[in-house]
Amino acid sequence: MSEQDENYQLAKERVEKKMGFAIHAGVYVLVNAGLITLNLTRSPENYWFIWPLGGWGIGLVFHAFKVFGPGGSTSLKEKMIQKEQARLKQ
Repeated sequence: MSEQDENYQLAKERVEKKMGFAIHAGVYVLVNAGLITLNLTRSPENYWFIWPLGGWGIGLVFHAFKVFGPGGSTSLKEKMIQKEQARLKQ
């Protein structure tokens, strides 16, 4: 596989991960907007929507960190690949 093909595959993987996060965030917003609306129209005296909002929000933060954070799987994977390439060149 040529270097151009490898770069394409890496770029494709990154885009897929970012798109996956965007879909996750969009579903989070839509579902939780519905839950908030449902809560405030049916039982406004009890704010139960904060529990799914917070729990799912924690998962979304971890997903964001995995995709965009410095310790994300992509950067770790790249470092490992570079290390292996350096060993193979010796």
